[in-house]
Amino acid sequence: MASESSAWPLLGEQLFRDTLLRERRRAERADRTLVVLLVTLERRDSGAGDAWRELVAAVAASKCGTDVVGWFNRRHTLGIILGGEPRHPFDTHNSELFRALEAEAVRGFSIRLCVHPPSAPTFDEAPPRRYDPIKRLLDVVLSVMLLMLLSPILLIVAALVRATSRGPVLFKQQRIGRMMQPFVMLKFRTMEVNAAPAIHQEFVSAFITGRQEDGTAEANRLFKIVKDPRLTSIGDLLRRTSLDELPQLWNVLRGDMSLVGPRPPLPYEVAQYKTWHLRRIGEAKPGLTGLWQVKGRSRTTFDDMVRLDLRYVRTRSFWTDLNILLETPRAVISGKGAC
Repeated sequence: MASESSAWPLLGEQLFRDTLLRERRRAERADRTLVVLLVTLERRDSGAGDAWRELVAAVAASKCGTDVVGWFNRRHTLGIILGGEPRHPFDTHNSELFRALEAEAVRGFSIRLCVHPPSAPTFDEAPPRRYDPIKRLLDVVLSVMLLMLLSPILLIVAALVRATSRGPVLFKQQRIGRMMQPFVMLKFRTMEVNAAPAIHQEFVSAFITGRQEDGTAEANRLFKIVKDPRLTSIGDLLRRTSLDELPQLWNVLRGDMSLVGPRPPLPYEVAQYKTWHLRRIGEAKPGLTGLWQVKGRSRTTFDDMVRLDLRYVRTRSFWTDLNILLETPRAVISGKGAC
């Protein structure tokens, strides 16, 4: 097998995998394609070492200066991250490398082309964290306690919604949860019955892409529609105080949501996500509150909101959740970022 200390050095397995992860995230943020070649030696005879040395020499002579080469699997697979401008992997930029690899294929090598992102996003089930059972227990205990303690407020709000407009008290809406699983989220109804969703769809599209109509910096930092004409007479008050969100405690008790986590998006929001945006819902259960609500709430850019969610996904713990839960009432009372 080729040595990592040869004249033309290869990245070791761990360093190559770390580099691959970094390049994948760069590609996701730049909304471009990442192409990786995996070259595996299928034979296991005495001539394997010579075959590897000849392959490495061929790759060294034909690779582009921006390509990254290293061991994807130290025992039998070499990885090549194709650099340069995002383009089709078989174009002139890489033709010499591909010819060299095809020539070496007769020696018992197989070549696999990996393109990220794939045509349809997939999520691998993350291994459970030690904190996950505690988090679920915390969700169940606190949601039951809050439903009992807040029951008078829930009844008063329900009566006000019923008295001020026609229609059901609760608004049921499909949202996207962890691992792209849909669920029905509950809210107190704040809009007139049969309100057209087109206004919100257009607004969300502009927010995600950073294209608010008036082009001002302030407009690009508002996640909620100002002076929404679809609101009922008390709808604006319920949204400003976040009282419309209280029925989601039932979603938390059911296990659809957690007390703390990224906010669950609508299907037409997810349809406009870039690949790296999807990680906010692929890696954690959605929450009633989160870093976005206590740090920026509705006055932040969409990309900044996603970064806050991803920071929470990476660092979530009992103390992180407790901190966010304690900061939430202050954020709600102060109305910071509310519209």
